[in-house]
Formats: sequence, C-alpha cells, structure tokens
Amino acid sequence: MDWGPLGLSALLAVLVTLILLATVLPLAWWLGRTLNPLAPLVESAATLPLVLPPTVLGFYLLVALSPNSPLGGWLDQALGLRLVFTFPGILLAACVTNLPFMVRALKAGVEALDPSWLDASATLGKSRLQTFFLVALPNMKGALFAGAVTTFAHTMGEFGVVLMVGGSIPGETRVLSIALLERVEALDFSTAHAYAAVMVALNFVAIFALTLFQKRQNRRDT
Repeated sequence: MDWGPLGLSALLAVLVTLILLATVLPLAWWLGRTLNPLAPLVESAATLPLVLPPTVLGFYLLVALSPNSPLGGWLDQALGLRLVFTFPGILLAACVTNLPFMVRALKAGVEALDPSWLDASATLGKSRLQTFFLVALPNMKGALFAGAVTTFAHTMGEFGVVLMVGGSIPGETRVLSIALLERVEALDFSTAHAYAAVMVALNFVAIFALTLFQKRQNRRDT
C-alpha cells in the first residue's frame, strides 16, 4: 500500500493553513472593522469559492495558470515557475478554494472583539501594531483555531480543484482523495477502504478537537 498520497495531502494541508493564516488575517481585520462600501463586494469575492462547483473553479484556475495564458506564460518565462500539474500549482489552487473557510472564521473573530479593549490599549499609549498583537490576537484564539482546523480538514479532502489543476502525478500531485478514486476505479476496495478510513479519522479528530476547544472557551467566557 502506498502511503505517499497521505503525506502529500498532509503537507498540502499544513502549507495551505499556514499561508492562509498569514495572508487572510489582515483582510479579515479590514473586513471586520471597515465601513468601506466596497467591503461587501470584497467579502463576496473571497467567499465565492465556497459555492462554486470545484470543476468550475478548477477549470478557470487551469486556464489562468496554463503556460498559454498571459499570467501562466509570464510566470513560466520570467520566473521559470510552471504551475499546471505541479505541487506549487495545487498549493495555489487549494489556497483559493479554501480561502472562504479562513475568511469567515477570522472575520467572525474580529467582529467579536470588544472595541473597548482596543480603545483602552490606545489610551495606554500602545501603537496599533502593539494593540493588534498584544490585545486582538490573544482574544481571537478561538477564531484562529477554528479557521486553522476547518481549513486543514477541508484541504485534506481536497479533490476537484486539485485534480483539474494538478492531475494525478505520483509524489507530485496525487493526493489522498485522488488516490482513493483511483483505487476504486481499479476495484481495489481494500486499499480504498484504508484511504477512506484515514480521511474520516483525521477529520473527526480535527473537528472533535475544535469542539472541545470551543466548549472550554465558552466556559471561560461565562
């Protein structure tokens, strides 16, 4: 039995989670606090991958990242970066499709912050950056954990977009969900059962940990 797809899926999920935590946090902060009339438009665009069929999203990403497209051609010629049917390509695709999970979780955390805490920090002479790291982030632990867990769990099961952009290249783009499909098509149900059981177990543990964490947070708040 080849467990390489499991390792590849885990690596993909960890990288997607870390990248989105770092990049989405400023966006979520802005969305949760701004009165800019364009904010709903930006939030809708960030949430769109949640409702689009994976094949539609994967198709447009495949077209955009193809070496024959302006963007894909420039990346290939200027940077030597080919994204179609490569791990960097499925990493980018997975970041796009999992963006809504992180945005929604972190924005909820920003909106739940008590403005008086931020005002008190400012009156004590703390800069906006100090207030963000010393006051806001510690009080957003639940949202950060929720965003990380849901993003990681969803990425572990990523299928449609990854298949469209990356195909099924062993050691490069064949993640666990694709390997599962191939074992089913080959009528190798014992291996398919093993792959499926691992995915169910990992996602159950992730959601169970999130549930316990949220219950403890609620008890502390009360």
